[in-house]
Amino acid sequence: MIDPGLLASALPLPAVSDVVIGLVVAVPVVIVAGGAAVALRLRGGGAKGRVPPGEVATDTPTDIELDRSADATRRAATAEAARPAPSAEAEEPTGPEPTVAEPVTYRARLGKARGLFSGYLGAIRAKGRVDAGTWDDLEEALIRADVGVGATDALLDDLRGRVRSGEIGSPDALVDALKGDLVAMLSTSDSRLARPSGPDGPADGPDGHGTGDGAPPVDVWLFVGVNGVGKTTTVGKVANRLSSSGTKVLLAAGDTFRAAAGEQLAMWASRADADIVRGSEGGDPSSVVFDAVERAAAKGHGVVLADTAGRLHNKVNLIKELEKIRRIADRPPGHVVEVLLVLDATTGQNGLAQAKVFTEAVDVTGVVLTKLDGTAKGGIVVAIQRELGLPVKLVGLGEGVDDLIDFDAAAFVDALF
Repeated sequence: MIDPGLLASALPLPAVSDVVIGLVVAVPVVIVAGGAAVALRLRGGGAKGRVPPGEVATDTPTDIELDRSADATRRAATAEAARPAPSAEAEEPTGPEPTVAEPVTYRARLGKARGLFSGYLGAIRAKGRVDAGTWDDLEEALIRADVGVGATDALLDDLRGRVRSGEIGSPDALVDALKGDLVAMLSTSDSRLARPSGPDGPADGPDGHGTGDGAPPVDVWLFVGVNGVGKTTTVGKVANRLSSSGTKVLLAAGDTFRAAAGEQLAMWASRADADIVRGSEGGDPSSVVFDAVERAAAKGHGVVLADTAGRLHNKVNLIKELEKIRRIADRPPGHVVEVLLVLDATTGQNGLAQAKVFTEAVDVTGVVLTKLDGTAKGGIVVAIQRELGLPVKLVGLGEGVDDLIDFDAAAFVDALF
């Protein structure tokens, strides 16, 4: 062996430096390369990942691995063959029982409104007697629930008189009397929706409406209201409801100004198995409704549900537009039987101001109150019927397609109390 010292003395100084530098570079490279090879082999983990000398790291299964896999396959096949065949009389597995959606109820969906009332009513019942504080609690409860000042004063004046006469003598009796008054105030004979005439309706219908050849008129339902209250969705839900009951429905996309309103209504038409007539964006909504009525008469549809625009930035133009739609829709063979004002319950008293604009334009026959489950201000129902003189016909108690239900005064008040 050559003495390193002797070699160093024999080589010039620059040569020694080159050798040292080469070693410094080469050693890390060798280490990194070896580490990479080991990492590839260790991908499976454990002892299996070690690379024996002379082998190359690879992801290809080894012979042992292939043997084990084949053995596992043979064992599974043997077990399957040994399993007894099912009896011919055995019932086919039916899987889990399908879940049935619970029916929509006021009591289940009006938790927010009931929570507001229950605090005040509990305090009133706990007093044991009717005093000045009782009237203050009742007034605050009704006002906070958006019953409205006029309706609140009328209710309390009636109750005070009955207390003075001795008819009501306890807080419990007072609460029961308030409940009865609310039911009476909300119960109206015209809160029911019009029944579709259908193919068996009267020939040419009332006031000469019809096709002129003895066929019944086409019922037209107009839906009005500002944008954002759920008007188009309400049209779709009503369409689904009528189609499910066997009525042939056609939708008229009369909101030609709101972007994507036609597309949204087309989705509901598909979902409700209804036809639809659409116009060009920015076009005349009256012509869309007219075309829809003509097509319904030709194709045998019983009802046309017409969506309309809800732009309040120009009140004069909006009123003129709605007046024109109403006039065109009522021409034979069409016959307007419902003009439903859609209001958002969460807007409270602001909804009343909106309602007055639309009642000036068209003869509104009833109100659809949406999002009633999302607010504690359920008393807006009372304000609408008393201050506007309009019956609430439908209420929305959720986002589901079946969550738009008929208004029931007794069930509504019972849920609040």
